Amino acid sequence: MALDKTFAQGAWSDDEPLECVSILPESPDVMTVCFQAPSGRPFAFEAGQFITLELPVPGGPLYRTYTISSSPSRPLSLTITIKAQADSIGTRWIMENLVPGVTLKATGPAGRFTSAAHPAKKHLFISAGSGITPMMSMTTEIYDAGRPCDIIFVNCARRPSDIIFRRRLEHMATRIEGLDLKWVVEESDKYQPWTGYQGRFNQLMLGLMAPDYLDREVFCCGPEPFMTAVREALAGLGYDMDHYHQESFQAPQMPAADLIRSPEPDDDLPEEDVMAEIAFDISGVTASCPETDTVLAAARGAGVAIPSGCTFGVCGTCKVKKTGGEVHMVHNGGITDDEIEEGYILACCSNPRGKVTLDI
Repeated sequence: MALDKTFAQGAWSDDEPLECVSILPESPDVMTVCFQAPSGRPFAFEAGQFITLELPVPGGPLYRTYTISSSPSRPLSLTITIKAQADSIGTRWIMENLVPGVTLKATGPAGRFTSAAHPAKKHLFISAGSGITPMMSMTTEIYDAGRPCDIIFVNCARRPSDIIFRRRLEHMATRIEGLDLKWVVEESDKYQPWTGYQGRFNQLMLGLMAPDYLDREVFCCGPEPFMTAVREALAGLGYDMDHYHQESFQAPQMPAADLIRSPEPDDDLPEEDVMAEIAFDISGVTASCPETDTVLAAARGAGVAIPSGCTFGVCGTCKVKKTGGEVHMVHNGGITDDEIEEGYILACCSNPRGKVTLDI
């Protein structure tokens, strides 16, 4: 009865903060944070999506995107699994300051790197390091369905002890038919013998791990150089790249051929010597700026706070509602066609044209 009442409240939305309820250390520099909605509302998202957290770091809020590592088939909690890099600010703040009971503002879920958007009978999940998190979410959802599956799950790590979720995935593989795990490490641990794949992921390993890779839907996540290597390996082997999907919160790398190719002329590009005007309705502020300025830059200059994450049109954190005027927007997947039809724009990659009115 209590569970029925929880679902009757509707799904969590980002008008409510997330409450940290537990923290699980995964390794010296990796931890899983579990959130729940203070109201008890369940979470509705697609496996592979991410949320954006507002972190109260010194000097002002910092917005960081994190892929959800839990599964939508387990909707009463939401987890992120994070790895702190040497130069990270947001993740370090979480590791050093977040404790059960603390609440954080969040936006989302968002993202189109989901198995739901690309249904298939046969999957090939390829990840490196913390890029395993969306694959864990997708795999758990398939596992929870209880039916046999066909997943080849490849994860690359520096050493065996760095493989995130290894024990959990190996347990799942003993309880369901069709989950085939492949680990690749660069070096063995001093006190642990390693008999699996060792070295850097390459075309030879791909052929040995997944001889039928041409028939599989491929999802890839990891550092940008790693994904580039995987993408080039598949393309070189004749894989149909329409069935390749990758998750990235970094600026897309332009192929060398595109760097030397002359761009097609576009007479409608923003011009530096043409001024535009942006009215921020709710804030009661109006700002003038050159058309070549982004809406986000103009907002910051006018003292209007628009949350932002990646700043190049991937994460969708800076999505705002445009109620009047036109913008020139070139994004990288952080907004859907339906949202654009409804009047939303991404402030980080939109240039105002003439007079623009925003609902902020």
